[in-house]
Amino acid sequence: MTIVYAIIIFCLLIFVHELGHLTAAKAVGVRVNEFALGMGPRLLRFKRGDTEYTLRAFPIGGFCAMEGENENSDDPRAFTHKSLPAKALVLLAGSLMNLLLAVLILSCVIFANGTPTTVVSKTVAGSPAEAAGIAPGDRIVSVNGVPVTEWDEISPALTAAGGERVAITVLRDGAEVPLESGFYTDEDGNKKVGITPTAERRARNIGPSLLLGCRAAWNMGTAMVQAIAMLFTGDLPMRELTGPVGIVYIVGDVAKNGLVQLAQLTALISLNLGIVNLLPIPALDGCRFIFLFIRKVTGRAVTDEMEGKVHFVGLMLLFALMIFVTFQDVVRFVL
Repeated sequence: MTIVYAIIIFCLLIFVHELGHLTAAKAVGVRVNEFALGMGPRLLRFKRGDTEYTLRAFPIGGFCAMEGENENSDDPRAFTHKSLPAKALVLLAGSLMNLLLAVLILSCVIFANGTPTTVVSKTVAGSPAEAAGIAPGDRIVSVNGVPVTEWDEISPALTAAGGERVAITVLRDGAEVPLESGFYTDEDGNKKVGITPTAERRARNIGPSLLLGCRAAWNMGTAMVQAIAMLFTGDLPMRELTGPVGIVYIVGDVAKNGLVQLAQLTALISLNLGIVNLLPIPALDGCRFIFLFIRKVTGRAVTDEMEGKVHFVGLMLLFALMIFVTFQDVVRFVL
């Protein structure tokens, strides 16, 4: 099943990426000659309008072939004849779709797991909450006289409390019970009493789940950007890179822990795909985006042929990197 999971994940992420290019291209009036999922010989094909949609034999990529993208064309709907904003939108749409997919997956995971409520699930053994008599099933209704209805309101109310004790009122068996608890301070300076919330899935939590999904994607993306920067500075060795072979093994390990963890890994890979494609590396969308502005400023000084050569060199370097990473993966995971 590991190979199946890996193929599904790869195909999903590539499909979403190329679908972004396709949707944006059609939205700005660019002719798309072929939209392909996979590489190699065609297995299935059908045509709708000017676009041929194909499924190819090897699930290792895909492409959105636009008229005039890599060659001269007299077609008024060719990519090369469109305005700079239209071209930029088409080039960036693939990565943006991967970023949005990551947010959507993380939001769904958060919603499926439920969002925390003010009902206590358990108290930490030996914690101030346990000593104060707070019990599982208690619903916290106020902290130091400040009413709370959401879990996120409890920590700020505790942090704002002065003195060494804090008054906590809980709802237990339909009656309010006043309690007094000590607290401890975590490494971020937040006051804690040692309780774990009960999570619930509620329709009104869709909005908060989306916000939390955005926050989770932002944190993951920030960590990725920092790691990429460390690769260029040498603070992170190249041997830490993982390619397709390594990802397959990681998928297999994560899948053992359930679909939730597998979904989180998919979001992580989708974020990685989106961010890496935005890097100003020849042959990637980020570099093509930069060339739009270079050619706008220089005019005909930079020709299609010159840009094509730059991207070709970049593509060869990426292939070399892929071979290196794959060799590392085989040594690390297979041998």
